[in-house]
Amino acid sequence: MALHSAGAAFRQAVQEESPLQVIGAINANHALLAKRAGFRTIYLSGGGVAAGSLGLPDLGISNLDDVLTDVRRITDVCDLPLLVDVDTGFGASAFNVARTVKSMIKFGAAAMHIEDQVGAKRCGHRPGKEIVSKQEMVDRIKAAVDARTDENFVIMARTDALAVEGLEAAVERAVACVEAGADMIFPEAITDLGMYKQFANAVKVPILANITEFGSTPLFTVDELKGADVGLVLYPLSAFRAMNKAAENVYQAIRRDGTQKNVVDTMQTRMELYDRIDYHSYEQRLDALFAQQKNK
Repeated sequence: MALHSAGAAFRQAVQEESPLQVIGAINANHALLAKRAGFRTIYLSGGGVAAGSLGLPDLGISNLDDVLTDVRRITDVCDLPLLVDVDTGFGASAFNVARTVKSMIKFGAAAMHIEDQVGAKRCGHRPGKEIVSKQEMVDRIKAAVDARTDENFVIMARTDALAVEGLEAAVERAVACVEAGADMIFPEAITDLGMYKQFANAVKVPILANITEFGSTPLFTVDELKGADVGLVLYPLSAFRAMNKAAENVYQAIRRDGTQKNVVDTMQTRMELYDRIDYHSYEQRLDALFAQQKNK
């Protein structure tokens, strides 16, 4: 077991904040902003890696190394426990799933969720999803659990079966995943609060609610989700969407007006940026180093 277990910190946060708010951080800078805002856990979205880091749609195009690059950059500067979206495990075999799990732990992630879609996956809130058999999903979970090098690393099973096979089949899959060793369950694209309660009653482990904007799930509040026995509330791309809209507005304004004067008040200031990334402490160490060299 790791001397410092990010997974143990994630589990502790789930126990102490009910339901636990998990906020999406598209990059290392946003991870620091999330910590400053008081969040106890952060999230790296597979769709966010695809769109934000690669400029590609979330259709199973990004690979393990693409995700690990962003994981490492976040965990290098932010000590909040990080939940990572690993899609279907980045490969067709148990060996691929095992490699993904070991890599996530090595790069400092606290938890991951793996889903039951086919390799050519889609966003969980898009039509036309295809899922693997219940047995294949169970095998993915068993491979992930067996590969853990830190027993506290969290294996979360995501099921997209609701939209494909209905609620009863989705709950059955979730139960099978827990029996295979999954620590938590992520039922995707839920449409009403009562469904969460059915999952929670059936699986007896923490349930994650994905409260993503512009999707199939209403924007339920923390209090509403608490009443439905939800254990974690995920906001995967809220800041990313806001960031993109702000950037688009700035680009258009500068191109249209020939100056940024009309949008400066929408920007983070230089001093605010320096404060958020602790710039001055780095600069002070550099100044001290220069001073030592001059005194030699």
